[in-house]
Order: sequence, then C-alpha cells, then structure tokens
Amino acid sequence: MGVNPFRIVIRSNIYDMKKNTILTLLILTVSVCAKAQEIQTVFKPGRSGGFGAITNKFTTINGKYANMAGVFGGWYVNSKFLIGVEAEAVTNDLPVLPQHSTAPGVDMSYAYAQFGLATEYVMWSDKIFHVGMHVFTGAGFTGQYERAFDSDHNHGSSELDENFFTVVEPGVFMELNLMKWMRFSPGVSYRAAFGSDAAGVSDNSLSNMSYNLTLKFGKF
Repeated sequence: MGVNPFRIVIRSNIYDMKKNTILTLLILTVSVCAKAQEIQTVFKPGRSGGFGAITNKFTTINGKYANMAGVFGGWYVNSKFLIGVEAEAVTNDLPVLPQHSTAPGVDMSYAYAQFGLATEYVMWSDKIFHVGMHVFTGAGFTGQYERAFDSDHNHGSSELDENFFTVVEPGVFMELNLMKWMRFSPGVSYRAAFGSDAAGVSDNSLSNMSYNLTLKFGKF
C-alpha cells in the first residue's frame, strides 16, 4: 500500500501548529516572569530634573515687620518631589530694645537667618495652574549688631549674643507655569522656632506666619 501524501501534509501541519503553540507559550511565560521580577521604585527613570528659586517672605519677628529674602533649589523628581537646600535672611532693621541690648548706649539691631533642608511636593505639575506643599527644616540664627556701624566702637563676641535654634516651616503654595523653565509661586507658611535663648527673642517671638512670593527657574 502506498503512502497517502495528504496524511503526511496534515501530520506535518499539526506538528508545526503544536511547535508554534509551545514556542508562543514559552515566550509569554518568559515575558510574564520578566515583568514579575521587574524592580519597582519610588522614582521613575527619565523624569528627573532640577531647579533653583529666589523667594521673598513678608513676616514679623519680635513683633516687628521683617522682610526675608532667600534662595532654595535642588533635585526635582517625577515632576512632583523636590529635595534640596534653602537659606534665607532678614534684610531690614529689627531694633533691639534697650533692656535687651548687649551694648548699652549703642543702637543695636537683630540679625536673623535660617538654613537647612528644603522639600516640596507638587500636584498636577504639568497643568498651567497647580498647587503644592513646601517644608523647610533646619537651623535658625539670631545675633545683635550695630546697624549704623561706628568704627570707633569695637564689638566683642559677647556683644553679638549669637543664638542658634531649630526651625520648622511648613507651607502651601499656588503655582503658575509662566514658561517651561520658569514658574511663579505665591504662598503662605508658618515658621516655628524651638530652643531660642537670646535676650529678647523667645521661640514665641520668632514664630509667625509668612506670606511668600517665589520665582523658580530650571527643568521641571
């Protein structure tokens, strides 16, 4: 009896189908395993940037108006989270009351500065208008100095009344995307001081609300 060529063709096709099916299943299995073993991370690759900012705060210290200028910036991740550094200082005169002056008979002023860690979390950063939260955590400094400097008067270190303490300043802001590389961020924050022991500047007198205007420049 001769071999039926049609049976050979059918068997060959069935064999090829089984081989292709097994190969497809193997590919799918490898793909699923690879996805299952993929490491999940907080920060997605390719979404990092960075920016710097200039800011001005309108606040009160020791019951007097204080204008505080500063800068901050750092690493901006996933268009949401900033981690960086921040520094600010008061630019106007904060007079020291005579009973707290370290140099009797001399008109003294308070210096104030703060520096430390800056963090931000921004929501809907790709929208023209969005909101976010900013937190400063670091050290504060006060000292006394003679604003109208008299070269005939030599200040000793004891007259400076140097004072270091902890500052935590959380806040919220609204943000407007002016350009791809520039943003305007008005906001409010509350500065809380802990551990001040200088003459005339307690934790309570250093802690207060701030009203802030900020311009940011960088890759968002």
